[in-house]
Amino acid sequence: MSDETPQAGDLLVRIGAIVFLVGALATLATVLPLFLGTHPLPWEFYWMSMLMGAGFLIAGSGVVRSVVAQRRQSEAVSAPTPSAPPAG
Repeated sequence: MSDETPQAGDLLVRIGAIVFLVGALATLATVLPLFLGTHPLPWEFYWMSMLMGAGFLIAGSGVVRSVVAQRRQSEAVSAPTPSAPPAG
């Protein structure tokens, strides 16, 4: 277990990695019969291969979301606080 608090976009990166791995396994399963000389797999596996790209996009959007959240946080910290108007 990590002591770090989860940041914005961390869940999207994890989901994207899982989707990418499922797509990578499907790609391996569809290419393997070509090398073994067996019958090709059903068309569903070819569609599942497209999950690699979808997972990459999901993880990328998680990274972008994390960058935007960190930028907002750093701007909020460095922004000058408005001073009180002079009494008079």
